[in-house]
Amino acid sequence: MRLDSHQHFWRYNPSEQDWITDQMGALKREFLPEDLRPLLASVGFDGCVSVQARQTLEETRWLLELAQQHDLIKGVVGWVDLRSEDLSKQLLQFGRHPKLAGVRHVVHDEPDDKFMLRPDFLRGMEQLQTYELRYDLLLFPKHLPVAVELVKQFPEQLFVLDHIAKPPIASNRTIPWRNDLLKLAAFPNVWCKLSGMVTEAAWRQWQAEDFRRYLDIVYDAFGPERLMIGSDWPVCTLSGDYDSTMNVVVDYVRAFTPAIQESILGGNCARFYGIIPS
Repeated sequence: MRLDSHQHFWRYNPSEQDWITDQMGALKREFLPEDLRPLLASVGFDGCVSVQARQTLEETRWLLELAQQHDLIKGVVGWVDLRSEDLSKQLLQFGRHPKLAGVRHVVHDEPDDKFMLRPDFLRGMEQLQTYELRYDLLLFPKHLPVAVELVKQFPEQLFVLDHIAKPPIASNRTIPWRNDLLKLAAFPNVWCKLSGMVTEAAWRQWQAEDFRRYLDIVYDAFGPERLMIGSDWPVCTLSGDYDSTMNVVVDYVRAFTPAIQESILGGNCARFYGIIPS
């Protein structure tokens, strides 16, 4: 089973997707499962993990409803308020849903760079293991040292780093991103999504070779057992179409054994999120 580990759905509303600037005008419309289905088929993929784009409980509820209606959605990474005193009630409401695989917070938009170390956030993290929920780390490179401090406190919690932490690919720099990434990857309970890279490169001007040094660094850091392909669709369409975005990774892994290819292109995602083939 080949899986796109990271994509989004939404019905565009400027008050809810206020992060979509005029420069991102192509995203100012709805993106739904019927839009993604032919794209998955075009690259030979069987399904996806849908990730939250709004920090509301309604978003989590809506994504889970979509997952029940569309078999291509194999898992959902939703949002709950990890800081809330009512978190236990939120987890009781959503946590046992068979398609809820994990949760995420848009940490890189928080004004406090050490947001993940706040006592209320840490208290919320403690409750995720009860429901076997994974946590997606959405970070900028500057947040990697903070993520290391977070992960140290939760050795049994499974984490996955989204978008390889958005290194400055357009400027072809790797330091200090590389050094901090290696420190985070040293924890065996942290995995990584090979996603979100094309929007960190020069939009629609990149070549596949632009990503090789970053993919080499991440592969060496995490190894083939903790990496998974992701498109970040539809955000990726700002810089490239779905096929070309996915083929950055598909073509990169052709150098490896068939077993490693299948792991990175789907098997690892299924193992990490607990997705059972249907």
